[in-house]
Amino acid sequence: MLKKGIICGVSLSLLAGCTSFNSLLEEKETLVGTAHAFKTAVPQMTDYDMAWDVFFEKEPAEQDVQEGSEEVASVEDDPEESTNEEQPSQPGDSEEPAESGEPEAIPVVANPGAMNVMVNKFWSLPEGYRPGDLIKPNVPFSFGDENSDRSKLRAEAAESLEVMFNVAKGEGIELYARSGFRSYETQAAIFKNEVATFGYEQAVLYVALPGTSEHQTGLAMDITAKSVGLELVEKFEGTAEGKWLAENAHHYGFILRYPKGQTNITGYAFEPWHFRYVGVEIAGEIYAKGITLEEYLVDVREF
Repeated sequence: MLKKGIICGVSLSLLAGCTSFNSLLEEKETLVGTAHAFKTAVPQMTDYDMAWDVFFEKEPAEQDVQEGSEEVASVEDDPEESTNEEQPSQPGDSEEPAESGEPEAIPVVANPGAMNVMVNKFWSLPEGYRPGDLIKPNVPFSFGDENSDRSKLRAEAAESLEVMFNVAKGEGIELYARSGFRSYETQAAIFKNEVATFGYEQAVLYVALPGTSEHQTGLAMDITAKSVGLELVEKFEGTAEGKWLAENAHHYGFILRYPKGQTNITGYAFEPWHFRYVGVEIAGEIYAKGITLEEYLVDVREF
């Protein structure tokens, strides 16, 4: 078991602290900078309580946060990571729920604006973080021409999404964007509603806690198609549209963020509709190696 401590000098997306990454590696050889090591280590971290025991204690860092001034949007029907109609009523291979009540504090990333920022059940965005470059991409949306938060992405991601959708259309693949940026406040409303409906232990299996939703980064978009009724469902994987995205999204800087069979690493069940922008170079490497973003960041020693 690792000794508790704070890591410093890690790169763009993680916390600064006071112990070098090398000392952590010396204490826990399974956390060497490889994807395989992450697969070995992560199964130990399947709830919020274990996160601190295995890695580090939280030490707040100063944040360069842009406060959002818009009111909370109406709660969407696709919570982060979007609850799927085909999800089982009982937990399957998803992570174990935290104990009832509020979970322990989750560490906040030091640079929420990084394209490779890590946001998951163990790393949170600042509460008031709202990217300053959100724009609406010129692509079809499942909800029509509504100009709301959920239709927006950060500029670089939005431009790449437009290119990807246009190329797909040229190949006979008609895609629809469904859910982009989601504020902390909106995620809080979604989570509160899920808890009221299903209870905390069930809600935490499928819905991100406020601050831990990738949608708040402005880099994630849920994508669907008419072949599945413009819904977010697992059978999207087997459609022509789902297959095209899985095989081609990396060319435009997007990754399938929650692959099948990787719940013990990502913390979420398979979501064939959820695509995260990380840039062409990183997306290409993740696709070529068949790994997750978590594994990639360990592989390059940025975790």
